[in-house]
Amino acid sequence: MVDKTSLTPIYSQLKEMVREKIEAGVWPPGTLIPSERDFCEQFGISRMTVRQALGELVSEGMVVREKGKGTFVAQPRLRQRLTRLTGFSEDMLARGKQPGARVLRVERVAAKPPAARALGILPGEEVILIERLRLADGEPVALEASHLHFEGVERVLSLPLDGSLYRLLTETFDIHPKRAQQEIEATLATAREMDLLKLETDAPVLRNRRTTYDAEGRPFEYAESVYRGDRYTFYAELNNA
Repeated sequence: MVDKTSLTPIYSQLKEMVREKIEAGVWPPGTLIPSERDFCEQFGISRMTVRQALGELVSEGMVVREKGKGTFVAQPRLRQRLTRLTGFSEDMLARGKQPGARVLRVERVAAKPPAARALGILPGEEVILIERLRLADGEPVALEASHLHFEGVERVLSLPLDGSLYRLLTETFDIHPKRAQQEIEATLATAREMDLLKLETDAPVLRNRRTTYDAEGRPFEYAESVYRGDRYTFYAELNNA
């Protein structure tokens, strides 16, 4: 029950009550929690109060809203280590999840300045663009756009791209990813990203720009990826060496 005489705001009390049920396993991942109306009737509080409590839990990644369905306990976040170079498929398999991909675009395009700089070519030079929606156990979690440039890259246009791109490049072109440079920033999702990733309006996402190099130090991929902010955590171990 909420204590309306307490100095702690009611929305904060409700928020902690929901959090406790989730952390205690009373409401496991995927559980449909009570609706705003249910909470209002149960505790005799306003819908605005309930909305504030649930809104903060959404922002923290504890629950997710699904349009027309309700509010559900979020699945555990996917954690990706920043100090080891792996592809999406390898990351998912290591976590016991089935990786997947829905190919949205595969085409020749003129390199825009960011891709050209990363790949060491002139703006306007031809690259192969592969845009894919990445899935974990069938759930969309990331949107990837890879710009590829290397000798014989046009052969990619006729190859299956629903699996690991790095494995394909290694087996088909003898390109071995050796190192990468990347930067990450938090922004809001665009309308197209919200639709593809099944996100609510103004949902936060993590944007990752990565340049990957082969064993000879040559850049062969510039990738721009968008990860669901409620499903992903990037982490790194730092030391004072």
